[in-house]
Amino acid sequence: MSRLIYEMHCHTPLCRHADGTPPRYAEAAERRGLAGIVFTCHNPMPDSYGHSGRMREAEVDEYVRIVGDTRRRFDGQVDVRLGLECDYFPGYEDYIAETLARMELHHVLGSVHPFLAIWRRRFQIEDDPLQTQRNYFDQIAASAESGMFDTISHPDLVKNMTANDWDFERLIPDVEKCLDRIAATGCAMELNTSGLLKTIPEFNPNQTMLELMCQRDIPVVVGADAHVPERVSADFERAYDAMQSAGYTRVSYFLDRTRHELDLNEARASLIPADSTV
Repeated sequence: MSRLIYEMHCHTPLCRHADGTPPRYAEAAERRGLAGIVFTCHNPMPDSYGHSGRMREAEVDEYVRIVGDTRRRFDGQVDVRLGLECDYFPGYEDYIAETLARMELHHVLGSVHPFLAIWRRRFQIEDDPLQTQRNYFDQIAASAESGMFDTISHPDLVKNMTANDWDFERLIPDVEKCLDRIAATGCAMELNTSGLLKTIPEFNPNQTMLELMCQRDIPVVVGADAHVPERVSADFERAYDAMQSAGYTRVSYFLDRTRHELDLNEARASLIPADSTV
């Protein structure tokens, strides 16, 4: 069986909340029958922005080195590529653009992390969770409109921060406006399987939002957001099922920051079942 799939979202210990060296992630990708893996560790940010969970400015060269070393080690076995997960936050656009220009990247995820203190100070409305959620969806649309990112990651992450006041049905008009804006940019969006491990245990995005994305022909990239090697390509089969139920027939991935597509059925058939890799 041909190897077709790339893991498009995974981390390294430089983000300070992941375990396992890059070669262990590449080994996990090989066991699952993947064609490759794109490391997307959290970008550095200035002014102590979320510093407990991202690499430092001085560690960028180390990040490039460890991914490059892994690429050379697995040459001919697994295609290892360099990517980045970048926080979008108004006022930091120039810094992010300068960071992206420093590296030859294959996939850039744009993220909004609403649980960070700096985001909450500016956009969380303490006595109005609905407005907080609306602020979040406005932000992910703005991240796509910035033109800096290939894919918008875990695009309903705010539901876990506001789980006690999460009612997706009442948000649908706001989400539709958000998705219209994203669709107009041509940016892809992620189906992130790690949502199954969060406070509201469902994919990011949920099934209804995935259907709304399909209605607007927004391309979807699947990523496990692996912070341990065992999570590489976790629940990809279920993700493909969710995509097909939503109306998708193809799944996307990025190399050289150029989008490629695979047939969903062919992608699923190429995977080695997870219970066979133990």
